Amino acid sequence: MSADQSSGTASLPAAQQPEWPDREALAEVERQLAGQPPLVFAAECDALKERVAAAARGEAFWLQGGDCAETFAGATADAIRGKLKTLLQMAVVLTYGASVPVVKVGRIAGQFAKPRSSGMETRDGVSLPSYRGDAVNDIAFTPEARIPDPRRLLQVYNTSAATLNLLRAHTQGGFADLRQVHEWNKGFLRSGGATARYESMARDIDRAISFLHAVGAESETLHRVDLWTSHEQLLIEYERALTRIDSRTGTPYNTSAHFVWIGERTRQIDGAHVDLAARVRNPIGVKLGPTTSPDDALALMDKLDPDREPGRLTFITRMGAAKIRQALPPLVEKLSASGREVLWVCDPMHGNTIDLGGVKTRRFEDVMEEVRGFFEVHRSLGTVPGGVHVELTGDDVTECIGGAGGLSEPDLTFRYETACDPRLNHQQSLELAFQVAELLADR
Repeated sequence: MSADQSSGTASLPAAQQPEWPDREALAEVERQLAGQPPLVFAAECDALKERVAAAARGEAFWLQGGDCAETFAGATADAIRGKLKTLLQMAVVLTYGASVPVVKVGRIAGQFAKPRSSGMETRDGVSLPSYRGDAVNDIAFTPEARIPDPRRLLQVYNTSAATLNLLRAHTQGGFADLRQVHEWNKGFLRSGGATARYESMARDIDRAISFLHAVGAESETLHRVDLWTSHEQLLIEYERALTRIDSRTGTPYNTSAHFVWIGERTRQIDGAHVDLAARVRNPIGVKLGPTTSPDDALALMDKLDPDREPGRLTFITRMGAAKIRQALPPLVEKLSASGREVLWVCDPMHGNTIDLGGVKTRRFEDVMEEVRGFFEVHRSLGTVPGGVHVELTGDDVTECIGGAGGLSEPDLTFRYETACDPRLNHQQSLELAFQVAELLADR
């Protein structure tokens, strides 16, 4: 990024930033990051933008999922493979339901920082800085662990690079073969994780794959897939350091991920997060909560997509199951009336977090109810429900209750492993995919 661009963003207020105790160390880390190779390339971001535009028109469907907050310790080969496997399994089911390609986007290789509702956390009368993700400090509740350390940003870069390397190897090296992925789904059905209606859909998919094989339709697309990376654009110094000028066009791209989004807490129209996103050419997302007004959404659109570029902007709604049917229609109606194109994506997780005895969780039925409301609103308005954005893991954790597995409140203590918010486990993620596929078939 040029000096003028950098100083412009740096001079604006930035919400949800750590109180770095050593600003000189932070500046040195930013300088080192600026000298590192890009994690993704501008041409890849442009290719994703075309797919975002297709999803906005209903010619593709957006599936975005992964950890609430990645951790350095959790970036193992098995864990990365498990998340990828879950996304691929979901995508096969959704592709069949939608009869269009599924754009597969991971919350991965960069999702190491989280906004917090309070800057301090208190336990047993002791107050310490809140855990803001491994990019900033450590989850251990000690004074030393909670000190924000800018050197962690270098570890974010290195861990993201290693994760990307493994993802690219898997998606292009046979791991994503369509027949193998469908066999995994059949295993899920045999394990008792689905009802008869899911089994019927799985049989239909099986027949379709058998037909492709019988007629010799051995396209490369059956053996390898494109997987895009994404994370919340939260830590200004990290994102700014990885913003580079594309040699083809002379324009800036955020090379930390293919797709970055601005959170509900950081979407101030005159703030640094919106300003930085407005300057780069990546496809950009913005989270919209239930208090978002139509004028708020239009102002963000004017700032982030002044040229009305297809595929540039995605609005990720996080309203809550109880509010989606009331809060979403005014936004969709006003933006549709303006003639502007945006991809509408449903985040059914963040508006449905509840506290049960001091433990954060989500009910699977609440998650699905928000998705159903999202589809109902778009169906009633004649607009496109373009995708879903979920927090998930490939592991058999017990962080969200409900679903075909019958997890209940006492089960939360068995495997509650998230570093921040509760995630759908492998079985719940696939169950969501089957139910969304039914909604897509109706669409």
